[in-house]
Amino acid sequence: MATINGIAVAPGLVRGPVHVVRARADKAPHWTLRHEEIDADLARLRRAIEVVQERLERQKALVERTSGAQDAGIFAVHQMILRDPSALGAVERAIREERVNAESAVQDLVRKLRSTMGQLDGDSVRDYAADLSEPWRVVLDELLERDREQVLATDDSVILAADELSPQVVTFSDPSRILGIVTTTGGRFSHGAVLARAFGIPCVVGLPNLLGRLEQGMNLLVDGDQGRILINPTEEEAKSFDAAKKSRDLRRKALIRVADKPAVTLDGGHLRVMVNLESLRDLGTFNPAHCDGVGLLRTEFLYMERSQFPSEEEQFRLYRRVVDHMEGKVVVFRTLDLGGDKQLPYFTLPEEENPALGWRGLRITLEWQDLMRVQLRAILRAGCLGPVRILLPMVTSIGEVRRVREILNRVREQLIAQGYEVPERVELGVMLEVPSSVLILRDLVKIVDFVSVGTNDLVQYLLATDRDNPFVAKMYEPYHPAVIRSLAYIGRVCRESGCEATVCGDLAGDFVVAMMLLGMGFYGVSVSPHFLAEVRLGVRTTTRERLDRLVHDLAQAGDDREVQALLDGLKAEVQEDMEAGLRA
Repeated sequence: MATINGIAVAPGLVRGPVHVVRARADKAPHWTLRHEEIDADLARLRRAIEVVQERLERQKALVERTSGAQDAGIFAVHQMILRDPSALGAVERAIREERVNAESAVQDLVRKLRSTMGQLDGDSVRDYAADLSEPWRVVLDELLERDREQVLATDDSVILAADELSPQVVTFSDPSRILGIVTTTGGRFSHGAVLARAFGIPCVVGLPNLLGRLEQGMNLLVDGDQGRILINPTEEEAKSFDAAKKSRDLRRKALIRVADKPAVTLDGGHLRVMVNLESLRDLGTFNPAHCDGVGLLRTEFLYMERSQFPSEEEQFRLYRRVVDHMEGKVVVFRTLDLGGDKQLPYFTLPEEENPALGWRGLRITLEWQDLMRVQLRAILRAGCLGPVRILLPMVTSIGEVRRVREILNRVREQLIAQGYEVPERVELGVMLEVPSSVLILRDLVKIVDFVSVGTNDLVQYLLATDRDNPFVAKMYEPYHPAVIRSLAYIGRVCRESGCEATVCGDLAGDFVVAMMLLGMGFYGVSVSPHFLAEVRLGVRTTTRERLDRLVHDLAQAGDDREVQALLDGLKAEVQEDMEAGLRA
């Protein structure tokens, strides 16, 4: 048994078998094989080579028919490379003698081929190195794809282990099949971490030398509350862990029993607590009676689950399901927010030196307006079935909002002319994610109906800290006074102008932060389904007067430690009342 301490990212206690997965497109998983697994991995390798050889033969025949035998020669060369006994022997020895998995052994061969040839002079030699390694790279892709299919083909639930916490790892399989996630690297506020919390998957990152300690199928205990894992626990440790999990689950059930009560302070202050949705699968994870609506539907994830752009009719059907499920409560649709690590397999975005400051969000859909028009048509049509709002991501100027308003008006007129029934008016809002939108807020609130703060990106832009960059992830500090003062400013401006303001970023999932936001004048918060009950309960244990004092004290805080101490003080103050409320 080994205990490894890391960073708690998403809460929860789980135990089960581990499955090591690829974390990045350019990095294969690595694990140690048990002796009895060596022959099976050798067979996997040979089968992958056979599949690639068959594919090369089909490609060679196709090119011969269309372009001639000379152009088809490269495929014959690739077939010869895969039959080279020295290369194959090196890979098989690594599997047999070093007991490394086939993916790792093949990737090591690809690296050696490229490194050895790449050090020689001449562009033609370096090009040859790429040709020499290419068929083995295809074998690696085949192994990785078969690995994923193996997991998807069973009904087993697993704990995923990877080198890096990325959105691709979190969405590796149906979230209901993922017990937990553990990774070597990753930050608490990375995109992958946000998704893990949204899906309610316990997660621990920052676990040193993790993959080198694991064997496929090993039993793990994952403590997402304390940020630690246990490898191959003893029977006594497993029993102790199960007891702690049972106690935690009972508390969760108690929270659910009181979740339908609104978030109203003891002296009548009301906070709307809404839910963030990533996928239609999320509809089954919460009761609409436990929230005040959908504060953020990240529509790009509906696109990411498909093999091509969804049509207007397909989008309408998807949006209608959400509106119907919410039983008359408002649904806020954020328009397509691509860019950075949110990519579509059927829509290639240009490579950028700094994608966080590049072509993303509203910038893409204003350039490719057909994408926006189709989506707006589907949302407006769904708006006849229940109240909907439209939220624009990555807004940086007044001009962008005006352009969207013009497009929205034209789309509405076209729908009416075509005989569709559409709402008389659909409210349009903007996400506050970049400093420029905060600085022009007094002008923005004059032309929009509501605003929603995306703290995940706002923090990284305010602090010039890429939350997915491991070198600076520790500097991503959501309790920095600059962040707290920006939130206080937004709350004050919106309250004075009568414009509704919510926070839909990950920060609002902490019930103490949600209480702070109420004190700052925010209309509501939008959180993962798993945090609805606790946020509502927390608000019911305090007063507006207490929250006003907190906000006053926060304004004087000089660093993140002082901010954290003030929030921890409030948490300690209300914790006992919250537990009493659960026992009642």
